[in-house]
Formats: sequence, C-alpha cells, structure tokens
Amino acid sequence: MANQNAKGFKRLINACFFSVAGFKATWQHEEAFRQEVVLFLLSTPLAFWLGHTNIEKVILIGSVVLVLLVELLNSAVEAVVDRVGFEHHELSGRAKDIGSAAVMLSLLWAFSCWALILL
Repeated sequence: MANQNAKGFKRLINACFFSVAGFKATWQHEEAFRQEVVLFLLSTPLAFWLGHTNIEKVILIGSVVLVLLVELLNSAVEAVVDRVGFEHHELSGRAKDIGSAAVMLSLLWAFSCWALILL
C-alpha cells in the first residue's frame, strides 16, 4: 500500500516503484497487453524507417503508445470490477464493455494514423 506520508523526492521514488509494479502485473495477467507490447516493439522501428518527418514518426509511434495507455486503463477497470465480485452484474459488464470499446477505438485510431501516413 502507498505511503500516504511520503513527500517530495520520496513520493516520486515510490510512484516509480508502483508504476513498475503496475507494468509487471499487467504483463503477467493480460495477454492483450503482451500482444500490444509486441506490436509496439515491431512498429517503432518501422515508424522511424517509414516516417518521412519527425511529426509523422511521432504520430506513428504515439498512436501505438495510445493503445498501450488505454489497455493499461482497461486492465485497471477490469481488475477493480473483478475485485468487487465475479457474479454477473449489469454494471460490471457495462464497465468491462466500455473499457473494451475504448481499446478498440484506440486500435482503430492507430490503424487510421498508419494508413493515412503510409498511403
């Protein structure tokens, strides 16, 4: 649990450790995140090679980073919903579906950015 009394530099150090723990947990428990990391690792060198300007490179890479960010948030929502209970509840299903829709929208955005820049 977070140390609520940490201030200044100690708080920043703690935040870094919590963030690393979040990446580890997501990597361990979420296959979609692992797949999207592979997508990022493959697409980043391609973006440097295929992007003509720095702006194009940033958009190509940034669109895939956006997918990772949304997946992290979706995984957090799913973890909280599952923490509350595994029995079916309309609101739990809705929360998970909305998170999934956000991931899909970020993937469509990434695809659109790549398509428009490369075509």
